Amino acid sequence: MKRKTFTIVLSSFFSVGALLAAPGKGGTYIDPANVDADYALQGEYSGTVDGEKAGGQLIALGDGKFDAVGYPGGLPGDGWDGDKEKRIKGKGETKEGSTIFSMSDGSEGTLKDGVITIKKEGKEIGQLKRVVRKSPTLGAKAPEGAVILFDGKKHGADLWKSGRMSKDGLLMEGCTSKQTFNDFKIHIEFRTPYKPKARGQGRGNSGFYAHGRYEVQVLDSFGLEGHHNECGGIYSTKAPAMNMCFPPLTWQTYDVDFVAAKFKDGKKVANATMTVHHNGTLIHDKTVCDHATTASPMREGPQPGPVFFQNHGNPVRYQNIWVLAK
Repeated sequence: MKRKTFTIVLSSFFSVGALLAAPGKGGTYIDPANVDADYALQGEYSGTVDGEKAGGQLIALGDGKFDAVGYPGGLPGDGWDGDKEKRIKGKGETKEGSTIFSMSDGSEGTLKDGVITIKKEGKEIGQLKRVVRKSPTLGAKAPEGAVILFDGKKHGADLWKSGRMSKDGLLMEGCTSKQTFNDFKIHIEFRTPYKPKARGQGRGNSGFYAHGRYEVQVLDSFGLEGHHNECGGIYSTKAPAMNMCFPPLTWQTYDVDFVAAKFKDGKKVANATMTVHHNGTLIHDKTVCDHATTASPMREGPQPGPVFFQNHGNPVRYQNIWVLAK
């Protein structure tokens, strides 16, 4: 996709009546089957523009308003080279049954039945079709010798301090594993709520803390910049190589290889490191964690640590969590 602006006219292609639902406290939706009308338009789109592969993300902001981001080469993790300067941004709003996005290249697009047809100067230049991606590690089975921390069945909330399960059998935020670990590999599946009117750190916030010390942020950062305090970032340490966040209410995965800090005679002689795959894409490669996250429940030290999921007042859900000690 060339670096140009496009205006997208989005016609509703779902039954609005079937989608309208009363949100929870603060405009929060936690059930994908009970969302607002904007949720049907929000999401990812993939296809070609000007004969080149391209991707698009539409982000719902509430009351029929949207942000839009275009990616030359394809979606993050599926063709885009990560050059943020090449992204194409815009804003849109639903009016009189259509949602119009104004962007920077002067083109127009119409969404119907999950397909955005893009035109410029009256000529069709491409189409983007709605896609729903799944992490290639979603549902990954625990290998032999792994410790299963949560599966919603045999291994439940009782394995966690302050552990709670939702009515649909998912692990809720704000809990600490009773078991502790040294170096390990962990698989985590998480789902952020849909909070279209929230912004920044208020939009589905939690966090995974390795050893209860080093945080990999959990947040609805769909379509955002990919900063250290957004989804995939190692908080206050390093931003992810690419923002691989899927839309809210979509199951996502973290696969993390963690090497603990090393101590000798009470002094740290080697920093902790983390390699992180987000939804199957490498976003941190042996990133050095030279300090504990400010909000961590444990300071750096030689003792093994737990798995901790932060409670930031947002209904983030977890499932299929297992740890393989190294």
